[in-house]
Amino acid sequence: MKVSEIAERIGGRVIGDGNHEVDRVANLATAKANEISFLSDEKMHKYLSETKAGAVIVQENAVTPDAHINFIVVKSPYIAFARVAQIFDTTPRSATGIHPSAVIDSTAIIEQNVSIGANAVIEADARICEGAQIGANCFIGKGTVIGRDTKLWANVSIYHNCVVGERCLFQSGAVIGSDGFGYANDAGRWIKIPQVGRVVIGNDVEIGASTTIDRGAIDDTVIEDNVIIDNQVQIAHNDKIGFGTAIAGATVVAGSVTIGKYCIIGGTSVFNGHISICDGVHILGQVGSNIKKPGKYQSFLPVQEASTWFRTQARMYQIEKIYKRLVGVEAKVAELTGNQDKE
Repeated sequence: MKVSEIAERIGGRVIGDGNHEVDRVANLATAKANEISFLSDEKMHKYLSETKAGAVIVQENAVTPDAHINFIVVKSPYIAFARVAQIFDTTPRSATGIHPSAVIDSTAIIEQNVSIGANAVIEADARICEGAQIGANCFIGKGTVIGRDTKLWANVSIYHNCVVGERCLFQSGAVIGSDGFGYANDAGRWIKIPQVGRVVIGNDVEIGASTTIDRGAIDDTVIEDNVIIDNQVQIAHNDKIGFGTAIAGATVVAGSVTIGKYCIIGGTSVFNGHISICDGVHILGQVGSNIKKPGKYQSFLPVQEASTWFRTQARMYQIEKIYKRLVGVEAKVAELTGNQDKE
């Protein structure tokens, strides 16, 4: 593709040779003449004078007038690069056509241009909407709806009566609609509470590999539009994840948690059950109570050398003793200075 054609697609302005052609994306430090890269991180600026990239996407202030580089000037290089990467995306389809080994119930509705891979199972009354791709060994349960142009990689399981929106992407091993962890204890014996809700997933949602989203106990578990969830994340029953929220890998969200819109959840975060997180919150760590004000919240200790960390931990076990001693010292000081608390 010509540099000028790419610039037109992403709303950029060319400085240099617009007729130069590139055919793939690359890192700024290693890019070649047939590749396009970008600069959005100041730490990568040192590579700009050395790069052999055929074109570099930059902001106006990064343009070097006497450089040998073909520039595409945009407002946000990172976003522009993401769009260019989509143009040159070589990721294959998860399925092509309907494989003869696929098992499709006679009552299932399969719309036009649907692809279903080898050994996939589509149960009764399921609906696979136009353009969807169902990878090999996938399972689509009874009455489940898969929206237009949604793509499932191999070995995805979506249980009965779930609803998946349009243009979603599920990585391999994702499990949607499995039972939530609902039990009653009767004198030491666990009695299972049937999980009769659904999982309802909006449009443009991406679900990572081996991520699990439990169906609701009574009401639905809901993932709103434009949510992205990384690999190996656990979303429990009756959770609600708001529009545009991003959840990084190995996060655990207990049951009946509401997470608002545009939240950023860092990897390995943990949420206690039955709490609510407002819109616009950035989380790093464990969350045990409601958050009502947007902002960044962190509960991890900063990394330390092992010897320092062991001393810190040892001192933490002395906090109660230190507190009692401090209260005693303050009381003695107050007695000696005549400033005793009259309460």
